[in-house]
Amino acid sequence: TWTEGSSALSCLFCFSAHFLLPGPCEPEDLIDGIIFAANYLGSTQLLSERNPSKNIRMMQAQEAVSRVKSPEGDAQTLTEVDLFISTQRIKVLNADTQETMMDNALRTISYIADIGNIVVLMARRRMPRTASQDCIETTPGAPEAKKQYKMICHVFESEDAQLIAQSIGQAFSVAYQEFLRSNGINPEDLSQKEYSDIINTQEMYNDDLIHFSNSDNCKELQLEKQKGEILGIVIVESGWGSILPTVILANMMNGGPAARSGKLSIGDQIMSINNTSLVGLPLATCQGIVKGLKNQVQVKLNIVSCPPVTTVLIKRPDLKYQLGFSVQNGIICSLMRGGIAERGGVRVGHRIIEINGQSVVATAHEKIVQALSNSVGEIHMKTMPAAMFRLLTGQETPMYI
Repeated sequence: TWTEGSSALSCLFCFSAHFLLPGPCEPEDLIDGIIFAANYLGSTQLLSERNPSKNIRMMQAQEAVSRVKSPEGDAQTLTEVDLFISTQRIKVLNADTQETMMDNALRTISYIADIGNIVVLMARRRMPRTASQDCIETTPGAPEAKKQYKMICHVFESEDAQLIAQSIGQAFSVAYQEFLRSNGINPEDLSQKEYSDIINTQEMYNDDLIHFSNSDNCKELQLEKQKGEILGIVIVESGWGSILPTVILANMMNGGPAARSGKLSIGDQIMSINNTSLVGLPLATCQGIVKGLKNQVQVKLNIVSCPPVTTVLIKRPDLKYQLGFSVQNGIICSLMRGGIAERGGVRVGHRIIEINGQSVVATAHEKIVQALSNSVGEIHMKTMPAAMFRLLTGQETPMYI
């Protein structure tokens, strides 16, 4: 699942055969919009940390369902609706009157959960801008874990619950393909060299485009395992703002099939498993696919070899230019679409490790804010997914799948 509404580029050239595969819909249909029939059960508001763990997110979805759904045996109040999904927005229309009940820009959806025949859409309420011109949280106070934010959860019932969740994930992917085309890049038509040449003239995402379009970094691996044996990995989100929103290998179990193979490294991004693309899919869905491998004895993975630490380069010619992202206790919380931070490779949900060559792992929030607010010229940062950072520093116990 992609926090802050993720946008996706499908699979680049090393996986061109899968370029249109990350979802059940035709990309052209998602641009125009598709409609699913569903029953709207209701909405509820939850208080949430800004960056909850994956388990807490699923618990929040289940809490929303328990609040909205009537107990077994009681009559359920529901409204038949048409759920409109496109690369721009998600709308809920009354099936009888066609009146708009809800209208959310796609980017505002922060989490999608399908639980049986139930779909939960979570949208984080827009927070008021801080006094900082650079959208950086400047108010000192309680630790991030103690701060609470409002999350609106919409609950639907449909036989196509899983299909709806996958379609929304694919909508993010197609939206990013369209974004690239609007900037003069057509990955479907360009050769590897032409693509790299265009990358060199587009100051987008710093080194990411070059890295992901280099076929040397793209690998197809075959892993051997025992029947009934788990793969022995932990996967986390790559984060909104990443050029390729899929899951990242964050940990491997000692002696497990993944570690035994010697072919994988922490930081690798998993594109597909047994020819099923993971690009643009919610984290819970990807985890389910991995868990479904338990009885397999051979597993085929398509990966892009990536270092665990992401290099960010923000070019800020003057203080009058907004950085375009917010940070709280070292974790990047939000990102302005089209800003210099997005172009530089900043990703929501990542922990800042280093700023301009100086470690900020143990640095107070106020000092991080000050360092970023006063920086001009080239701002170099190193980041990694916050969930991976917690695992690598022993703050969380890995739950292997």
